[in-house]
Amino acid sequence: MAYSKGTGRWIGEGRQGDHTSLFSCYSPGHLEGNDTIKLFLTSGDLVVSCYFLTRGRSSKIRGNLIGLFTSRGLAPTFRIMNSTYSGVFHFNLSMDINHNAWFISIPRETITYNTDIAPIEQWFVSISLQDGLSAYTTEGTLLDLIREPILQWELGERISHSQFIKMIPHVINIRIAKCPCANDVVILGIICDKTLEGVYLGLTMSGFWDDNGTSWYNLTENVCSVLSEDCLDFSFVDVVLTNHHLILLTSLGLFTSEDLRYPKKRLRFSRANFCGFEREDYVRAKLWYHERCLANREDFEDDFVAITFDKNKTLSQTSTCFYSIDPFVTWRPCLPKVRKSGKIVSSRVVSFIIDPEQKSAIYLMKTQERISVSVRSLQHNKPRLHIKFPSFIFPKDFFLALGMVLHPRSHFLYVFGNQVWLSTDGGNSFLVVGYMSNDPIKRTYHSFYTSAIVFLSVSSTVYISKAGLRTYTKYGKVKARTYEIYHDHVGIGILVTLDKKTYNGVKKHSLLSTSVLTSVDGNVAFNTSLAPQYITSTSIIFFAYAPLNKSWQDNKDLRFSDIHAGKQLRSSSTGFAHVVKVLEHDDIVGFPTSAITEVLKPFKVEIPIDSPCLSSAITIEKDVNPFYKISLHLNALGTLFKFKRSDIQKTVVIPGYSSFLIIKFINYTQALALATMPMLVPFNKTFKENEWLLYDFSMQFASTWSISPTVCNHWIQHDDIQTSRSIIKYIDIGDKYTFKIRIIPKVSKGALVFQMPHAEVFTGHPNLMEIDSLSYWDDTDSYIIEITAFNRYLRQGMTTISFVVWQASTFCYLSTIILTLKSSCSYMKYMYLIPNQEISMSAWENGTHKNELGFNMIKTLPENYRPPSHLGIAIPLTDNFYNADPSKPKPRNLFPESKVTGKYKKCFNKSSRAECNCSTAEKFSYTTEFSDCREKVPRYKFPVSQYPISLILLTEDHKELKMEPPFLVTVTEVNQRENWKIKQNMPENMKKLKNYVESKIFLPVYNPKDLNLSITGSELFHFRVVVIPGVTFCNFYDEFQIYVDDVPLPFPGRILIAATTAVVLGGIIFVAFMLEMYNIKVWKPFKHIIIRKRKGSFTIRPIRIFTEERKTGEECAKDT
Repeated sequence: MAYSKGTGRWIGEGRQGDHTSLFSCYSPGHLEGNDTIKLFLTSGDLVVSCYFLTRGRSSKIRGNLIGLFTSRGLAPTFRIMNSTYSGVFHFNLSMDINHNAWFISIPRETITYNTDIAPIEQWFVSISLQDGLSAYTTEGTLLDLIREPILQWELGERISHSQFIKMIPHVINIRIAKCPCANDVVILGIICDKTLEGVYLGLTMSGFWDDNGTSWYNLTENVCSVLSEDCLDFSFVDVVLTNHHLILLTSLGLFTSEDLRYPKKRLRFSRANFCGFEREDYVRAKLWYHERCLANREDFEDDFVAITFDKNKTLSQTSTCFYSIDPFVTWRPCLPKVRKSGKIVSSRVVSFIIDPEQKSAIYLMKTQERISVSVRSLQHNKPRLHIKFPSFIFPKDFFLALGMVLHPRSHFLYVFGNQVWLSTDGGNSFLVVGYMSNDPIKRTYHSFYTSAIVFLSVSSTVYISKAGLRTYTKYGKVKARTYEIYHDHVGIGILVTLDKKTYNGVKKHSLLSTSVLTSVDGNVAFNTSLAPQYITSTSIIFFAYAPLNKSWQDNKDLRFSDIHAGKQLRSSSTGFAHVVKVLEHDDIVGFPTSAITEVLKPFKVEIPIDSPCLSSAITIEKDVNPFYKISLHLNALGTLFKFKRSDIQKTVVIPGYSSFLIIKFINYTQALALATMPMLVPFNKTFKENEWLLYDFSMQFASTWSISPTVCNHWIQHDDIQTSRSIIKYIDIGDKYTFKIRIIPKVSKGALVFQMPHAEVFTGHPNLMEIDSLSYWDDTDSYIIEITAFNRYLRQGMTTISFVVWQASTFCYLSTIILTLKSSCSYMKYMYLIPNQEISMSAWENGTHKNELGFNMIKTLPENYRPPSHLGIAIPLTDNFYNADPSKPKPRNLFPESKVTGKYKKCFNKSSRAECNCSTAEKFSYTTEFSDCREKVPRYKFPVSQYPISLILLTEDHKELKMEPPFLVTVTEVNQRENWKIKQNMPENMKKLKNYVESKIFLPVYNPKDLNLSITGSELFHFRVVVIPGVTFCNFYDEFQIYVDDVPLPFPGRILIAATTAVVLGGIIFVAFMLEMYNIKVWKPFKHIIIRKRKGSFTIRPIRIFTEERKTGEECAKDT
């Protein structure tokens, strides 16, 4: 398998022939026949056709290749992925006869259910075919056309092709703004001369790969309508496209569009009010924006834009730097107000950036004497008065600072000007990356996907680097007069120019091509001689010579620097080595810097024909400090061979001892030299011929060596192959995540001489969570780094962990892996309730599902149904309608209490149920939000007892976990109904926590494990289960509904009859017992009671009984 550098694709050699093929895939109507795959998702199914892109061969050969693979049962696989999602689909094992291609049709709902307009990550796609040991893989992108905000607008008045062609001669510069979530969606702005006023923007959704895909708009009227005065001398300056807004910098001010998520017929703008600034100030102003995709935006994430004016503050101006946060209504000064005390040093903010990971404001400051970076923490999105840590002051030779930028989706901070500096800790410290003293860097261009960085100098020279690397490659100058550099979504570098011959006036070029740049060799050698010092047979230290008679200022360019690390040092004759590490040292005179290299191909050794002195013997003596004298002596044959003039600045190499760089000749038999390792100088020892060697790495007469970018000598593997290279992981409280990368050398070196780690790891916010790391080498010389992140703290935020192969070449397609960890709840993590009865979708649609007893478990609700309340069945008090239909009457709506309640949600301001536009998912949703759409609910027979509430937690890794302590839940009835209760078993160690939480929220709290529900009421009950916050960042909740049917009559008739019967029978038995006890004749007393008066019959007997009892008592007393 081979790799295609130009397109960033893997290609393979098939066994069927010598063809080298790439897949070409397209959606109907888009970009057919291009080796860069750009697919587009609409409201319908995603239809993709793929075939082998056979270079210059007929479609018949293409069809034969597909038929050959298909006959063997082979068809490509189609993978869709972004930072959190991955899905795999398979092409049909048949061929589209009309196009000689494999095809696949994927329903939109399989990829995404959402159709709302919002920032969404542009997907990456990968089409791969495995044929034995041969693999064919091509990468591309998939863009959702109906959700991307900027694509839903008509930006302004359309500009025709003929109109735009006439405008091209007036264009003096171009500005590009990429969509943060979809880098293929690009806004192209043109800066025109004074003869052409106005704001003109182009919009493309294919990253300029579609020659006809750029539309041009005139936004002059949209912007001028905001101003109260006439738009005179009005021109475009710069543009920024944030997640939700389009921001335009013009000569008449800064304008912000309305929210792009809510499209209208016309795009309107608002103007930011900065007092005291004139037209010239806006023309020289700069916008600063940190590109970060806010799809699935968290509460702690914000978009920000800053503007700086290239001038010192005057009395009429509050500041020369302002910033704002989405929705960009209020613009605040970048610097907090300070009280004037003592002497104030005049300073100016060159650039301002907000660090989203550490929540801090970073300032690039310039005074009359020095340039510095200071950092302030943010409190309520406002910088604090005191700086976070002491300001970093750059050396005096860094005198021109032009900007500062954070690499997209990372924590690498770059400061650029006449030098380039890199900070990996948020501005606390910096390391120099490169010196561009005479040609300062004016702009930078970045790709989050490949970590590529392009530095563009004032003279239009292009420098290429990778995020985190302290090296770069210098290329030539851009030939075009008007151009802009851009990276598409897969990181391909493109140079965009304007051309009258193209359909839309836009032409793209490959950035690193001879048609665009004056040079592409990337040689970064400096004009001095090198002295090789062997350490082993495969390891050499090259010392760079700095003439002793020159000043440090003159020698500063004659040094190894970090730019050389990871490159190849080549001899003009033969041999090359890989620069592993650059060293600086002050104790070796004449050699302030050196480079450790690994020899990949042996270097040429001088021979006696070229240097006759090699046939003589030599001795080493100490001369005037710091020189050593090399003397030639007779050889074994008694012959003396002398030095030649061309031997100057060649290196004498003596195995096991120090090497010596010849500086000058005393005579033709003696020379003065500098030692690379003075501690290993062999005094009083004679070395015969063939015991010493001579190497030529001089620059005295001609260039004998060069340093150029090396081919990539490693692969990087990471264990999260289910997502794209930009990886986002959510870690909840108490969760742990392990991530591992493997750096595989392309050529195994066996036992490593220098056991130096192959990668560096940087953390953007090290205090957010605990991060442990482990690194080691395995048996295949692969270097493995394993990090484990454990979230112990109730603190939301995010941090990036960057793995940088510091030895990597800038030619490597992948040298940096950036992992983003969010201390938050994943949008793919949720809780759900397992229903007590499994009912199929067909049964729901039919409304019939009978259990083993023949009882129908589905209840179809009446139109505009509302459940009963505690006042009775006929008096509903809830605001929730079920099975809403605005065209039908509302039942149970007679009482005043019921008339003032009940509100439509989905059917609000609709005249019929059809206008409610309820989807199938909404009709079967239990949530209160879609109660209008709910038609059918689960039905149970009265009474409902011990109904199990089984809660399952589904993680983003698709693992199902049963919810149990320490989670606690509340259960409420959303319609405030009663006649239900919960049975639970609360562990002893959770009771204290339960009581505490109940005292705070004033609701009963339950253990989610083994919950049981009993209902003694009738009709619909709608329950909501909510997880108590504190043990998770997620707002877990779920709802379920139960319709209780076959309930006894509300009036308890049977109970009353049974009670009355029991009382009567009990009374009869009691009376019979009393009559029998006192030997009363039933009929005589009854007859006597009827005849006589009531008073007489009841006044004699009690007296008689009372008297008898009293006498009896007296008799007992006498006896006693």
